[in-house]
Amino acid sequence: MAITPPAGRLLGSGRRADVFEIDAAWVVRRERGDGGDAAAEGALMEHVRAHGYPVPRVRPSGSRTDLVMERLTGPTMLQACLAGTLEMAEAGSILARLLRDLHAVPALRATDPAVRVLHLDLHPENVIITPDGPRVIDWSDAEEGDPGLDWAATAVVLAQAAVAGDSLSAPADTMLTALLDGPSPLTRTALTEALRRRGANPTMGRAEVELLDTAAELILSRARTG
Repeated sequence: MAITPPAGRLLGSGRRADVFEIDAAWVVRRERGDGGDAAAEGALMEHVRAHGYPVPRVRPSGSRTDLVMERLTGPTMLQACLAGTLEMAEAGSILARLLRDLHAVPALRATDPAVRVLHLDLHPENVIITPDGPRVIDWSDAEEGDPGLDWAATAVVLAQAAVAGDSLSAPADTMLTALLDGPSPLTRTALTEALRRRGANPTMGRAEVELLDTAAELILSRARTG
């Protein structure tokens, strides 16, 4: 059984996990508490990578909470947008392309051809803009299902930011518009489920949850939903 190498300095923190340096080539993402399933997440990442999808390489850690993965160089998509090196509209278009490309990958377990791999948390802080192009990180929420739910999940994150009334609202609104500028599998049913899941997320604060109804109205005003 592989053992996670000792973690070095803290590189970043999210809502549920921290990322630590191992060496120049590898990092470890460590879930707080007992959450996560690093082996299952790593297997899914390797599956989509084998089909050409842009994700970091992973290696076994022997731990349920520790995911050892390739160290990427570059800003997050959000950082690149705020620095002016990536246009907001282009970022939204990239997110749309990443969703389409992911849903072209066959499911790892399901045999129904309509079922696909879903990331379910694909937003500008989970895309790293590397010298080789965008790479998608944080697959801890991934599952297999209807692609429309994945589109809805991304739209909800952007719309929630767009209606928050802060400095990120205008950029998020521009990204959302570009994301939904064209046909997608997003449906009202998928949107309802994405909103339910977002509202039930224990990392969401009360003020964030209260934005969801307004966010839904914004999405419906922009999207071609069935």
